[in-house]
Amino acid sequence: MSPPVDEEIDLYEVLEIEKGASKIEIKKAYHKAALAHHPDKVAEDDRAEAETRFKAAKQAYEILSDDDKRHMYDTHGMAAFDPSRGGMGGEGPDIDDIFAQMFGGMGGFGGMPGMGGMGGMPGGRNVPRKGRSVEQEYEVSLEELYKGKTTKFSSTKNIICNMCKGSGGKQGAKSNSCAVCNGRGAKQVLRQVGPGLVTQETVPCGNCSGSGQVIPEKHRCKKCKGKKVVETRNVLELYIPRGARQGERIVLAGEADQVPDQEPGDIIFTLTETPHDVFERAGADLRAELKVSLVEALTGFNRVVITHLDGRGLKLNVQQPDGNVLRPGQILKIEGEGMPIKRSDARGDLYLVVDVEFPEDGWLKNDAAVQKLRDALPKDDKPEEKHEEVEEVDVEWDADMEDYGAGSGDPRAGGAEWEDDDEEAEGPQCATQ
Repeated sequence: MSPPVDEEIDLYEVLEIEKGASKIEIKKAYHKAALAHHPDKVAEDDRAEAETRFKAAKQAYEILSDDDKRHMYDTHGMAAFDPSRGGMGGEGPDIDDIFAQMFGGMGGFGGMPGMGGMGGMPGGRNVPRKGRSVEQEYEVSLEELYKGKTTKFSSTKNIICNMCKGSGGKQGAKSNSCAVCNGRGAKQVLRQVGPGLVTQETVPCGNCSGSGQVIPEKHRCKKCKGKKVVETRNVLELYIPRGARQGERIVLAGEADQVPDQEPGDIIFTLTETPHDVFERAGADLRAELKVSLVEALTGFNRVVITHLDGRGLKLNVQQPDGNVLRPGQILKIEGEGMPIKRSDARGDLYLVVDVEFPEDGWLKNDAAVQKLRDALPKDDKPEEKHEEVEEVDVEWDADMEDYGAGSGDPRAGGAEWEDDDEEAEGPQCATQ
């Protein structure tokens, strides 16, 4: 018995998106859900529930990413994909009309995409169709994207049985209509997608592998046992070019499962860049902090300031003639030390943002040292303001003031409420090394 419509899971809720979500939003939500609920990424005790949620996310993506299927779902709900609801006293949609709208008049399941091995059934297409591709995310570090990476991994997939050439039977064997699906190649099953939530979906028949036909056991191929395909394990190579970016897709063409009468699908990896402790990336450019001491800010320096993504140390020789100083937030640009640009020898730039580290409290040990520093630093030539009345006050040094830095919002440190919104903030200064 099919569950009532109001008990069925909402496909938009499965992917946690709004009903008006774009295709890009749907795709991102699917990748996120597939990664979170992939059975291989959870404990063994949680795999059954994870597999259910993974399949639910996959079903939601297959329907909502297709304009025609999404329209049918928005109009009729899951009943649009349930043939058993087509003749409910005129209350449900006519299933033949639904498939005619969706698949251009190819009656039944003969031309339904993704239903392997049914291309030669009556009403179906006799031309090869491309099988379903496999998509997954692949995490890469910024170092790997900078230098490029080639990795090998083992893959298990189905290939056409070479003994029976994909027929599933011995030479001259005849097939019969599948008794489980009545020759349709598909059947309806109930899937639990959450506590108290079930949905009905159409899946390929496992007894006939979606073909609608079975070969009697005594006439089946000895190697594939009538399944038409056999499992094989091979080693694939994944190449990530230098300068590749977050979200790029790397396609291993034709490496997904093989199905009779279909062109094999692809294995598609979507690159996910992991955060880096030192560098931030903006296209082909890189950004990092440059910590300098107060002495270096005032007098310059010549030292290795950062270790690059390929392990090289970058040495800066910063000279400050005429008393020039480095200020917090100032930017030093190093040309050609950013990320590689694909298909070229060019590189982006590296931007170092100056962060001046002040000395620890108590670094001046006596009055003589204080006076020596005053003599070395520029004199304040501003005239003292004249007042009719002057009162001398004492200030108490708060040792905890460091916990209330500027911008913290605390009135003791000059937080945001002390700033004048009408004044334009001074932008960072840029210097090229």
